[in-house]
Amino acid sequence: MNIAIIKYNAGNIRSVEFALQRLGIQAEITADPERIKSADKVIFPGVGEAFNTMKYLREHKLDELIVSLKQPVLGICLGLQLMCRHSEEGDTECLGIFDEEVKRFINVREENGYKVPQMGWNTISGLQTMLFDASLDNPYVYFVHSYYATIGSHTIATTQYTQSFSAALHKNNFYATQFHPEKSGPVGAQILKNFIEL
Repeated sequence: MNIAIIKYNAGNIRSVEFALQRLGIQAEITADPERIKSADKVIFPGVGEAFNTMKYLREHKLDELIVSLKQPVLGICLGLQLMCRHSEEGDTECLGIFDEEVKRFINVREENGYKVPQMGWNTISGLQTMLFDASLDNPYVYFVHSYYATIGSHTIATTQYTQSFSAALHKNNFYATQFHPEKSGPVGAQILKNFIEL
């Protein structure tokens, strides 16, 4: 199976490659449009800032490429946020695959243990689609983020940190997680495996 990890100006790409290697899966990190279009599965990971990353994607025409893909695509963290319609980070128009908006955590109650960014383990619930199998019951996964996607028609998992928000989204062949499956131990490995087997 041919797995492409989209190469662009965002961090955290290698950790996704290593997580797949632990599953016995070799992936190719590439920005080559033909290699990405011909892949069986595509992963769009990222850690970074929305405005400059979208600028980079547009300059390299990766924005048009991503929305045109027909095979299963998995966005991770910043990847999820950029697949939404708009982000408050830099007042950024994003790819518009999902209708949900991306907002910054506000009204943070530090005295109750909330800090921005959310950094650490949290449970997800309301799991839908084959990305999550039945054995995953309110599993703990790893988050690092200051922005979140609102809950909407494409939400397939939710979590709570100062408020409820989308932990994962799905529309047609596009899937995305706000958490990092590659850093989420056996649960994250199972989610990556489920995506590869879609």
